[in-house]
This record gives sequence, C-alpha cells and structure tokens, in this order.
Amino acid sequence: MTTMTTPATMRALLQSGYGGVEMLRLDQAPAPAPRAGRVLVRVEAASPDSGTIHLLTGRPTLVRPFLGLRRPRQPIPGLAFAGRIEALPPGATPEQVGFAVGDRVAGSAPAAFAELVLATPRKLARIPDAVSSTDAAALPISAVTALQAVRDAARVGAGQKALVIGAGGGVGAYLVQLAVLAGARVTGVASGGKAAFARSLGAERTIDYRTDPGPEGWGRFDAVIDTADGRDLPVLRRLLTERGTLAIVGADHVGGPVLDGLDRQFRAALLDPWVRHRLVMVMQKESGADLAILLDHLAAGRMSAAVDEVVPLERALGAIDRLRRREVRGKVVIALG
Repeated sequence: MTTMTTPATMRALLQSGYGGVEMLRLDQAPAPAPRAGRVLVRVEAASPDSGTIHLLTGRPTLVRPFLGLRRPRQPIPGLAFAGRIEALPPGATPEQVGFAVGDRVAGSAPAAFAELVLATPRKLARIPDAVSSTDAAALPISAVTALQAVRDAARVGAGQKALVIGAGGGVGAYLVQLAVLAGARVTGVASGGKAAFARSLGAERTIDYRTDPGPEGWGRFDAVIDTADGRDLPVLRRLLTERGTLAIVGADHVGGPVLDGLDRQFRAALLDPWVRHRLVMVMQKESGADLAILLDHLAAGRMSAAVDEVVPLERALGAIDRLRRREVRGKVVIALG
C-alpha cells in the first residue's frame, strides 16, 4: 500500500488530430492518479511502433470509430514503455498486485509517451538487472508480436527454412532473431541499407527487395512471415513448401483508405480452410508472460534489443517521423528518465 501524492501535471506528447508529426507536440498534461486494477509507473523510456504510425495517421479508417472519428479520444499516444512502479492501486498490497513500489518493469499501456502511465499488472514484466530501461522499452509491442508470430502463428522449428519479409524493421529484427533461436535457417528481405543489419541479427542470407523484387528465384520456405510488404497472397504462397505457413503481420497501406493492408489478413483467414498451406493473420496479444521470456533472452545475451537510436523526449517527433518513413533499422527509443 502507498500513500504517495502524484503530481497534478506531467510532460507528455499530445496528438491533436490525424496526419503527420505536425499533429504532435510536447506539452503539459494532467497526470494520472492510481486507481483500482492499475499500477502507476514512472516512465524512463518508451518506444514507438507501427501502431503509433497508424494512430498518428488515423489509418486504416475502419478503426476510427473505436479511436475517435476526427482525433484520438486518448490524446497521448504510445504503448511500449519501461520504468519503475510509482504507486500501487489504492488499498492493494504487493502480494495482491505482484509488484512493489520501486520495481523496474516494462510493459504496454495506452498513453505511454508521458512521464507517468497507468498499467495493468498482467501486461508487465520485471526488468532483469542486466537489462537497461532503453533496451527493455523496445520489446513490449514489437518483440512480443514477433514471438507470437514465430512461436504460435508460423510455428517455426529446428531445421526449417524461414523467410522474414521486412527483416530490417521493428518487428522484423526480432522475427529474424527468434526464428534463429528456434533453430531455423533464416533469409531476410530488406532494403540494401538494412541488409548488413539483418545479417548481424542472424539472417544467413538477405534479399534486397529494391534490386531483386522477385520473388522468382528467392526459393521455397517452410515459413514466410510478412511484416506488411504488400504482395498478393498467390505470390506469397508460391514461396511456400507444400505444407508451408504464411503469417501476415500488420497492415501495409496498399489496400485502400478503409482497410489498408488489413484486407490481405482477412482474405488469408477466409482462404486458409480451403488450401494446403496454413495462412495465418497475426494479431498481437499484450502479455507480461511473453515479455518476461524476451527480457530473459536479452539478459542472457541470446537476443539483441536492436535499438537504432535513443532520443530524448524533446526529439521524439523527429524519431517518429523517421519511423514513418521506414528509415529506422530495428527500433527507436524515447528516453524520459
């Protein structure tokens, strides 16, 4: 139980509408207060991901009724963060919550691009001593998505051949590493500028999609994991072995303003029962248990956080714009601590 008094305001990124980074500004916002079922975390680092860009642009427009028609109902963007527990729910004990004030944690919660955030305990994991807050903040969305794609959706196993399309991106950088950890031989598709980065993560071969648009000649794979490349399903299925799996992660901005790339995921789910291949849409589930697995990999040196750049909150807009333009190798992290 804690009796601390939270401040009235905090620094935060605020989003005023849908569009580009001109819709974001650094300002003061009301600080959240501890409440039932939520712990208050002082954020030391946060990390944008493709979901940040979707929220910024308001696409696909299919989701705007849930987010806000003209502007986000939640004015503070961001999901992935790392920090320290500042306060427990009113009347709760550490034994009930599973965490104590002062614990270093990483996790996901709405409105993470701020000095304080309210989080659900089951979406949190303790940060090992060997892991920095900036590295931990990179994992809760992108790396958890990758783990669930490799383990649950694509079911990558030892001795298999896996193709990761988008191997130099935020999710792709973890897909490569986790597929290698699963025992697969990994080929990564990335731009030429990210090829060396993908190989440094364990890809034994890379393909530059700009100079070798293919996929004729790319080979056949037991698992193809596509992080929003945009190719049609029949094209991707030609890359699969007879019983191979295609897992599609995210929306790719090629399917029109309403669905964007989500139409490929829906079509894959509809087609799956009728074809010999497994066609799977990857829908990330925020999970403290999965995050704990990844933090353990990081602490043991089995995996890299793949952080391209760490910037202070004052430079967050430029970092988010780099992510929007797909210039980031792996992850970018915003430091608040």
